[in-house]
Amino acid sequence: MLHPALYIEKTTEKGKGVFTADDLGEAEIIELSPVIVMNLEDRVHLDKTLLHDYIFEWGSNKEKCAMALGLIPMYNHSYESNCEYFMDYENDTIFVKTVRPIKAGEELTINYNGDWNNGESVWFDAK
Repeated sequence: MLHPALYIEKTTEKGKGVFTADDLGEAEIIELSPVIVMNLEDRVHLDKTLLHDYIFEWGSNKEKCAMALGLIPMYNHSYESNCEYFMDYENDTIFVKTVRPIKAGEELTINYNGDWNNGESVWFDAK
C-alpha cells in the first residue's frame, strides 16, 4: 500500500527523498511495504556495498537484516522526523505513519534510530 500523493524528488542536500503532493493528517499510514529478509552471512556481504545504507537490522534480537521494498529506502533521516516506521517481523513488512500533519510539497522523513524523536547519533553522524 502506497499513499497516492507520495513521490520522489531531488532534495537540496540529501540526494533524493520522498515528498507528498497532498496535505497529510497526523497518525496517517502512508506506506506498507514488504521486506526481503536475509541472514547475517548475507549482511557481511551487503555491508561492503552501497546497500549497507539501505538495509534494516531485522528480528527481535537483530539476528537478521532486511531490504525494504517500495519507497521505504528513499526516506531521508531527520532527528525531528515527521514520520515513523514500524517493523512487523511476523509478516515481514514495514509501515510508515505520520507523526504530525504534513503540508503538500513537504519532504517526508524518518529517524533512522527507529523512534521518531530519538536524538542519538546515527551511524553517519557518529563518524
